[in-house]
Amino acid sequence: MKSKGIVYLVGAGPGDAGLLTVRGAELLAGADVVISDALVNPELLRLAPAGAEVIVRSQGDGGHPVSQEEIMELLVGRARDGKTVVRLKGGDPYVFGRGGEEAEELATAHIPFEVVPGVTSVTAVPNYAGIPLTHRDLCSSFHVITGHEQSEKGTPSVDWRAVARAPGTKVVLMGVKQIRHITSELIAGGLPAATPAAMIHRGTTGRQRTLVTTVGKLADEVEAQGFNAPAITVIGEVVRLRSKLDWFERRRLFGQRVVVTRTRDQASQLTRLLTGRGAEVLEIPTIRIEAPTNHGPLIESMAGLGEYDWLIFTSPNGVTKFFEYFFKAFDDVRALGMVRLAAVGPATAAKLKELHLRVDAMPEEFVAAKVAKAIGAVENVENLRLLCVRAEVGSPELVSKLEELGGIVDDVACYQTVPETEDRSGTAARMLAGGADWITFTSASTVQNFHARFDLPSLLEKFPALKTASIGPETTKALAALGLSPTIEARSHTLDGLVSAIEHHAVKA
Repeated sequence: MKSKGIVYLVGAGPGDAGLLTVRGAELLAGADVVISDALVNPELLRLAPAGAEVIVRSQGDGGHPVSQEEIMELLVGRARDGKTVVRLKGGDPYVFGRGGEEAEELATAHIPFEVVPGVTSVTAVPNYAGIPLTHRDLCSSFHVITGHEQSEKGTPSVDWRAVARAPGTKVVLMGVKQIRHITSELIAGGLPAATPAAMIHRGTTGRQRTLVTTVGKLADEVEAQGFNAPAITVIGEVVRLRSKLDWFERRRLFGQRVVVTRTRDQASQLTRLLTGRGAEVLEIPTIRIEAPTNHGPLIESMAGLGEYDWLIFTSPNGVTKFFEYFFKAFDDVRALGMVRLAAVGPATAAKLKELHLRVDAMPEEFVAAKVAKAIGAVENVENLRLLCVRAEVGSPELVSKLEELGGIVDDVACYQTVPETEDRSGTAARMLAGGADWITFTSASTVQNFHARFDLPSLLEKFPALKTASIGPETTKALAALGLSPTIEARSHTLDGLVSAIEHHAVKA
């Protein structure tokens, strides 16, 4: 007999992917089926297993046009098939998210379910706009009302005149289309027209916009500035605090949409640096790391490690993949013997440090060709045996420089980069539709593979404001091969240096 599945109603938060709960991330990682609302941050879908079925409910901007009734059928049907189903809902499932209805349907069908609370937009969005809902000197309560409910006559069914008389901050969800009626009724109910009001569009995301005005002027300002859904309205004296407490929109890269092209495993590090400065990040990995085409040379070099004087790494990927193979062959890091270690830069050195290995040579300028000079500064390279462990296709310059110094070099591939074409979260489609402010390139292979997938010169022609950021000279050479010059090249050829260069350019602009 087939075992019955389970449904998890998971609050995905209001937009910022970082606001997903630990429990929500844990459940996504074990899902067989993910059914997501359109307003959920699509980056969260990457937390699901590669083989999971993913259904994104449409709201006119992509995905499947799935009705609420069909959602109910899917939840029950997939669970009866023995699947683990994660239903991703924006904000909190039980706060104006129809989570209660879905839970009722599951209970009626005798389907096991669990509800995972989420960070609700009610509190998070005003927070990101610099507006506390309560304040000891201003108010001690807040009221949450939906502006979307309508009576049979097509007008909001809420008694807004009664709401006007209630003390405290008023938070209106989903009320953009009805805002003129809502504010008129509030004023008619006795709320002063001069009461501060704010409308926040796409709160907690890099596309957040905040309009601050008064209740009496709000409807006109919304029309004049083209505000549309999704948005939240906050009304009350606490809105005055925004000018002092706005922290999110003041970050140096706020409003900048940045494409990250690193491998999926590596993208998170650069993403964290960018989002921490307020950027909206589109992760579009263009390369994937796989085993080398031919394992023979790598196996031979492993067997003869004791013959080498130097072991040279030109990327963090090289360190990771080399030691994956190393620890399959040896169970003790001391099997490396007395070999010295060279790294192309601090990121590669940091990977070695994770293994408690000290780097003996690293160039001041973080490019492969300079590694030879750094080794030469430690000892005479003539007649030394050197093992260069790197990607299958790499610049021949490093090996040539070492051989010019008299070194005996074995150039061995421990991985290869292959094109990544998956667009599970729809991120690439969003870039092609709306463009971006920056595309970051962290290696020559990211340039080459991005171009193969998107035709970089054509993309730059389609979006003239799109800028390119190169991490260093080798990456810039790959752009030059396409007849392009990067908008900026990082002075320090590290992720921190790349982000700093973007920051500096944004501040100057």
